Amino acid sequence: MRINTVQAWWVRIPIEASRQHRSDFGQLTTFDAAILRIETDDGIVGWGEGKNAAGSAGSYGTLVHMLNHEVGPKLVGRDPADISAIWEMLYNGVRHETAAMSGHAMPELARRGLSVAAISAVDIALWDILGKSLGAPVWKLLGGRKAERLPAYASGGWENAEKIGDQLQSYIANGGFKSVKMRVGSMDRAPHVSAARVRAARKALGPSVDLMVDAHGTYTVAEAKRFIQLVQDCDLAWFEEPVIADDKPGMAEVRAAGKVPIAAGESEATRFAFRDLAILRSADIFQPDPAFCGGITEAMRIGAIASAFNLRFAPHLWAGAPCFFSGLHICAASPASFVIEYSLGANPMIHDLVEETVAVRDGMIEIPDKPGLGFTINERVLESHAQRL
Repeated sequence: MRINTVQAWWVRIPIEASRQHRSDFGQLTTFDAAILRIETDDGIVGWGEGKNAAGSAGSYGTLVHMLNHEVGPKLVGRDPADISAIWEMLYNGVRHETAAMSGHAMPELARRGLSVAAISAVDIALWDILGKSLGAPVWKLLGGRKAERLPAYASGGWENAEKIGDQLQSYIANGGFKSVKMRVGSMDRAPHVSAARVRAARKALGPSVDLMVDAHGTYTVAEAKRFIQLVQDCDLAWFEEPVIADDKPGMAEVRAAGKVPIAAGESEATRFAFRDLAILRSADIFQPDPAFCGGITEAMRIGAIASAFNLRFAPHLWAGAPCFFSGLHICAASPASFVIEYSLGANPMIHDLVEETVAVRDGMIEIPDKPGLGFTINERVLESHAQRL
């Protein structure tokens, strides 16, 4: 079996006006991603996804060009089952053969950002192909699954203090969630405004529902510490991305200043960045995004680091279908995983892009049993929303 064709598209699906929301990213009017299709010479198709932003916060022309004109030609003719070898080849670039024989990485300067996003898309698609070729779900190839269903949390929460309780309660009614996440940070202009919204949320939810908050990395260290002090009686399950990802020592300072677990990693790429998070004691929960961190291969390595440091693992899955389904398989196989992120914002990139129904019931989500990643791309939706570059 050999790779025959590689094709990527910038897919942009509009969000209906009644379901749009505003956050520190602005008004979200579309959901965007780089969607990758790899086909083998015997007709097996694998689907991948790469990203350089959350939802509609970025453009994908450069990433798609990279996949089609720089990465894709390197893959044609290769055995798609050589997943780790292809990962290292793309990461190490022109020195990949020397790196392979030397037993350590020798990446080029462009070893993060779009480069790893492209690797992520390829890696996800290759795992999809491998599972389909063997007639097995990806979680079985990763070592097996620990459960047929896993807990999911409702991810959303942008309303003001007067409406946030009703919004989060609607999530619980939607899927029986036992845990919910809301947004805080620069969208509220000041920590005390975010704190008031959190207190209103906790009052509406009561003590039995886990409540998480996500600042999208928009606080300074001082603001994050102030926010923790203001919500210290709200029993938060975690505080996500309190400060910019580039300030790992600052994140460690925030973590040491309070009793709220710190979650981070959606803006990080490769196991090396998560190693630093662990060593600096910056986070309690790792949140790699499979479409940005390096794909399924690298997410599993990151999960192993989390387990080795007695930390927990909850991938960032605000994403399209290939990334989201990857997260299901990764979490099913990872000893350190404990909960699945499930977007309660409008997400046509999951629900419209695939033929399957993706839903949470009684706060739990099923792990797919079908070969590969377990979804069927809706080709009509893909063709309708692929951008002409």
